[in-house]
Amino acid sequence: MGYTKRAIKGVSWMSAFRLVTRLFSFLKIAILARVLSPSDFGIFGIASITLALLELLTETGVNVFLIQSKEDIKKNIDSAWVVSIARGVLIALLILISSPFISSFFNSSKSLTILILISLVPLIRGFINPMIVKFQKELNFKNEFWLRSSIFIVDATVAIIFALLTHSVYSLIWGLLAGAVLEVLVSFFIIKPTPGINFQRAYISEILHKGKWVTAYGVFNYLAQEGDSIMVGRLLGAPILGVYQMAYKISIIPLSEISDVFNRVVFPVYSIIGGDKQRLKAAFFKTIGVISILSLILSTILFLFPREIILIVLGEKWLQAEGVLRVLSIYGFLRAISGPASALFLGIERQKYVTFVVIARFLTLVVSIYPLIILFGLSGAAYSALLSVLIEIPVIMYFVFKVFK
Repeated sequence: MGYTKRAIKGVSWMSAFRLVTRLFSFLKIAILARVLSPSDFGIFGIASITLALLELLTETGVNVFLIQSKEDIKKNIDSAWVVSIARGVLIALLILISSPFISSFFNSSKSLTILILISLVPLIRGFINPMIVKFQKELNFKNEFWLRSSIFIVDATVAIIFALLTHSVYSLIWGLLAGAVLEVLVSFFIIKPTPGINFQRAYISEILHKGKWVTAYGVFNYLAQEGDSIMVGRLLGAPILGVYQMAYKISIIPLSEISDVFNRVVFPVYSIIGGDKQRLKAAFFKTIGVISILSLILSTILFLFPREIILIVLGEKWLQAEGVLRVLSIYGFLRAISGPASALFLGIERQKYVTFVVIARFLTLVVSIYPLIILFGLSGAAYSALLSVLIEIPVIMYFVFKVFK
């Protein structure tokens, strides 16, 4: 089967995965939004922001390296697993050590316990079998569908059950922990071969050397993506942070899912056909075209009917998010159509390009976020996010032109 047909088949499976997970995600959001308060979501947001930051600060690029590798990856999974375990332990320790300071930074004493509990998530994830990437590397998206769907459904189901029973923000943590445990178990009992403790210094050095641009990209992408949430939490408090993050989820999830489906499939395809510039160019612009059409439809609906969507999905107590949702629908559309460039750059091993692109977005956010929040309150954070992606797009266009010239 040719790569185009395999990619189309992969898109079908990943679309099915996204459909299943987003249905459960919206069900989860709709139920939890009525059971928990904006303050609860804000407290959880503080913990999830911290976890995401430390995961990215310690990103080694192992998975990207394994997918890009033209060699048999089986011989390297022991070393990759050692790196993964060490990273998980490091993240857990960093969260535990920094949790009092983070809680103080956001003026939220209630977030301390949540931070301590969420430190278990990276510790558990560190033991995932690195061979789990072979489904994506081999374009075997049927198995990827069943694996990812199962993990997500367990996460959502556990969170919903605990929320209904306890009406506690801790339910969100129990869901994450359940999903992490399941992923470790599946990666060992379903995926072969399984790794052992075998430290190959030369290979690990190669991973860390090649992964430095992936790490840099991850850090700046996180700061550009979560910087608005950090400032909202710091300046406006946990309850308003909960409102902002909920608006962000409602606006970004449908749009980013379209882009993510294609990007997850085309990344390994770009890696395979990277030497054929004409095929690469055709595949890239076809992807952009399809994503643009689908994203435009969804973003238009979000822009025109934010109040109705909030009332249906979240309920009246979240109506404060209406104005923010409208602005973020434009932001989400622009992020969706610019996303495939990252998959292109990573696929052809131009990691530094994605880093430079996201630095441009990050710097724009740094300059604009504080004054815009002071001037416009919660909506100011959304304006800053929108401005950052508007600045990012010309930089993306420059590097895309450079790739195909």
